Amino acid sequence: MFTVMMRSTVLFSTLLMSQVSFAQLDTAVFDAATAQKSPMITTMERLVSVESGSGDREGLGQIASLIAAELSALGGDVELLQAGDDVYRMFDTPEQLGPMVHARFSGSGDKKILLIAHMDTVYLRGMLAQQPFRIDGNRAYGLGISDDKQGVALIVHVIAMLQALNFDDYGTLTVLINGDEEISSPGSRTMLTQLGAEHDVVLSAEPTRIDNDSLSLATSGIGAVTMSVKGRASHAGAAPELGRNALYEMAHQLLQLDDLSEPDVGFKVNWTLAQVGTNRNVIPADAVATADVRMLRLEDFERLESRIQERVSNRLISDTEISLRFENRRPPLQATDASRALAAHGQQIYAELGMTLVVNDQAEGGGTDAAFAALQTEAPVIERFGLQGFGAHSNNDEYVLLDSIEPRLYLLARMIMDVSTGAAPGVK
Repeated sequence: MFTVMMRSTVLFSTLLMSQVSFAQLDTAVFDAATAQKSPMITTMERLVSVESGSGDREGLGQIASLIAAELSALGGDVELLQAGDDVYRMFDTPEQLGPMVHARFSGSGDKKILLIAHMDTVYLRGMLAQQPFRIDGNRAYGLGISDDKQGVALIVHVIAMLQALNFDDYGTLTVLINGDEEISSPGSRTMLTQLGAEHDVVLSAEPTRIDNDSLSLATSGIGAVTMSVKGRASHAGAAPELGRNALYEMAHQLLQLDDLSEPDVGFKVNWTLAQVGTNRNVIPADAVATADVRMLRLEDFERLESRIQERVSNRLISDTEISLRFENRRPPLQATDASRALAAHGQQIYAELGMTLVVNDQAEGGGTDAAFAALQTEAPVIERFGLQGFGAHSNNDEYVLLDSIEPRLYLLARMIMDVSTGAAPGVK
């Protein structure tokens, strides 16, 4: 009994000493993160000061050149990539898309690591004049600063940290910054998927929340369905019987399509937009309705088309015409054993700072470019390496927490270093 107790005590002490040892802060890396805080704030200000809405090709070109110059100055092999002929066109896809910034840093090792972020925002040109970059206490405000210009700045300054530490044990450190994320990445999704398949790990720098210092391993997929009804116009008072009321037919169809959701598997279909009619006294000839679709499994969206096609064949007004358009706007990101193992390693890195890192492996509501990068790979793909932020897509209070800069720089730098040296699990 005494021997067993002694062995148990020794084992517990060994484990405890191992945890204490592992939790020892890497002061060189932390000092490098601290040194980059002020320069990173300056970079965020420069990025926020360039208006770069998803449809603003001039602004996107300007900010792409700025980012390319930063990465080139750090020694990267940098190129600006244009969308090719494989653009996935959706209802809100601009005729011309902004460029992607692609940079490669070659090292002495063999691991291939991909870092991604996006430079476009949801804001319209001209809003910057009323809402310039500003700092108020621990908060830095600016349009797009959280989503996702902090992510761009974070990647730039993590690379600067690695160079200050003379660390190049990776094989290839690749950066892709796209300019169409906010419109579901119609021009960059192919490149994201291709690069994801070519790398051993993908780390995405979207922000984490101010109330949940976390990493994410799963997000919802996003789809859309547009139903167009073609009827016939006529005078609503003098000859309504000669018309074919598209509004009536659309209402009939929406009532037939109100139970497509399957909450038990995270599949949600909600009709959210409708456009119909031109004048009060005209029987409407055209009606359009749009549904928002969220999914945890891509196959649920793929079988939605046949379900809707079957139902709309039942018409209220027989000689109306119905057309349907299905848009796979973004696939879901699904947690894997590899991403769970690597994220758990990230929690241990955060513990070195005396901080707790939450890992969310259940899907969140928003979509992510990381899902495109994960489509054709079994490598770990992890989201939300960015700063703690708030107010994305709002028009008056988007900000990041400045005291999250050092922890997030430390986390991403250490993750890159440990993946490169083989010290991180989940990476083949």
